[in-house]
Amino acid sequence: MNTMDHGLLTIDPLTSLPKHLGYRFPAEWEKHEATWLSWPHKEESWPGKIDSIYLVYAQFIKVLAESEKVRINVADEALKNFALSHITKAGADLSKIEFYFNPTNDAWCRDHGPAFLINPNAEHKKIIIDWGFNAWGGKYPPFDLDDVIPTSIGERFNIPVFNPGIIMEGGSVEFNGKGTVLTSTCCLLNENRNPHLSQNQVEEYLSNYYGIDQVLWVDEGIVGDDTDGHIDDTIRFVNEDTVLSVVETNVHDENYGLLQQNLKSLSKMRLLNGKQLNVIELPMPDAVIYEDTRLPASYANFYISNQHVIVPTYRCEKDDLALDIIGKSFPDRKIIGLDSTDIIWGLGSFHCLSQQEPEVY
Repeated sequence: MNTMDHGLLTIDPLTSLPKHLGYRFPAEWEKHEATWLSWPHKEESWPGKIDSIYLVYAQFIKVLAESEKVRINVADEALKNFALSHITKAGADLSKIEFYFNPTNDAWCRDHGPAFLINPNAEHKKIIIDWGFNAWGGKYPPFDLDDVIPTSIGERFNIPVFNPGIIMEGGSVEFNGKGTVLTSTCCLLNENRNPHLSQNQVEEYLSNYYGIDQVLWVDEGIVGDDTDGHIDDTIRFVNEDTVLSVVETNVHDENYGLLQQNLKSLSKMRLLNGKQLNVIELPMPDAVIYEDTRLPASYANFYISNQHVIVPTYRCEKDDLALDIIGKSFPDRKIIGLDSTDIIWGLGSFHCLSQQEPEVY
């Protein structure tokens, strides 16, 4: 199922799996060494609008760099210099910014970036899982450059890399850091991902390669989400037993029934210790429509850095309410709202664009 002979660590692919070796995927609020990004450059992802996203994207980097390193994949020196000009203009701490020449097809580092697992007691305290990537069911070829990013980073940092051999995206899974992962059937059981796998087999891969003990499933994503329903647009853990779940208050909105169904599913869930999930409702913004297209705007696509929670806003009356609800869920962090109205034209926001690298001692 996996093959690895990297550095000092040789693993028998038939007997050794990350979970058996004591590795786990930390919760996003655990301490980061860095945040990984892939600098946006694909005009087809923001048709007619890509130039408008760099101001806010650079502000995102500025906030990240206040409390951790920011590691950015770029194709070459020219793209590095272009990125640096925007980051410098934003006033970011350049001592925290690192560039790596890893060319990408697109900018969605949550899905093509490395999934880092940690085990403080292991010889290699950190490993990378390189899941297969097929651009959300083959929707946006080519994706060959994105597909090799985790292994490229593993080689650069001499971090062991596991290859499970199935399709998986970081935005489709949400972790509480205590053995539980939340995901959605509409994405992970979609026939355009791993049609040869049953739900039980998918759970086995999640358990073995993320180091978790429990998989909780909801059914639905939000309208306009081209990922087939990533969980990071709908439900997010804020601590080990509490989630924020987006809801639509307008009964005539097409998201209303979908999100009510998720709430019903969450109300029946129990964690490994038998405790019921604490569910906090987070409003959806008003519909964001551009060129007659309903975009997957959601306040749930926030990113948790070491000192901040960076929340997409949409020039909407509900922005302040959403920021207040998220702020009460993270009393130890500063809440930063950044205008995602242009970024969401790419069908994702700050969480989709980023992938955390945990710190391990």
